[in-house]
Amino acid sequence: MAAVTVAQATATAQETVTTDGAALPRIEDPTRVRPQEARELSRQFFDRLVMLEEGTREFQYVRNTLIEMNLSLVGYAASRFRARGDSLEDIVQVGTIGLIKAIDRFEVSREVEFTTFAVPYIVGEIKRFFRDTSWAVHVPRRLQEARAELARATEELGSRLGRTPTTRELSQLMSLSEDEVIEARKASNCYQCASLDAAVAGDAEKGESVLADLLGEEDPSLELVEDFHSLAPLIDGLDDRERRIIHLRFVEELTQAQIADRIGVSQMHVSRLISRIIKQLRAGLLEPEVA
Repeated sequence: MAAVTVAQATATAQETVTTDGAALPRIEDPTRVRPQEARELSRQFFDRLVMLEEGTREFQYVRNTLIEMNLSLVGYAASRFRARGDSLEDIVQVGTIGLIKAIDRFEVSREVEFTTFAVPYIVGEIKRFFRDTSWAVHVPRRLQEARAELARATEELGSRLGRTPTTRELSQLMSLSEDEVIEARKASNCYQCASLDAAVAGDAEKGESVLADLLGEEDPSLELVEDFHSLAPLIDGLDDRERRIIHLRFVEELTQAQIADRIGVSQMHVSRLISRIIKQLRAGLLEPEVA
């Protein structure tokens, strides 16, 4: 099925009146809009979204169209996690939640491309999915692979011998040392954790309680600390002027015009520099293989 361009979408669409007599194209199949064209259309739809009352028919149309037009961002992010072995459909569904959060929180006034804003939300949601549904404790990838191989070898030998295989028998089949087999067994214990509803012994006065009662509350700042830790070496890799621009824009929160006055260049040049720096930092965060 061929992709739809902005011109085709506008030419073939029926107009839908929103507010103040303004109108937007009604795109019959937003998922067919090309990514490059989706950026241009998204700007129009975001400009209109902020003027609409939540819950109205016009608001739902604009919001749903933004979601469908930008699903290619989810596909791009999800494809990077294909090797994890989970269903790609499940990953896309989780990533779509991140896309919806990005749309609901995006502010046009922040002078940042929606794609730049949305991808970290999508990737973050997918990472949380893996963190919550796979390994309870992080272990090196080689041990994750050894655990899967150990499970297959144990099943094969157990079926063949009619009993639980020994460490030596497993090491011979897997072509690993006995120490490596033992290490893989230990790694298996990190794959699942005890249920928060598991009962634990209490004192005589309080009686029995569950594990969740003994845990502290989640600190939302921990994830932010992790992101800052990943970003720090990338910022260190920038030159002095680039670091200064990032500081002025995101720490001192100066406008592009104010930054241009500070460093003695045009506002347009500042805009290009910021876009290039953000693109470089984003690529650095997304490029490493997700463990």
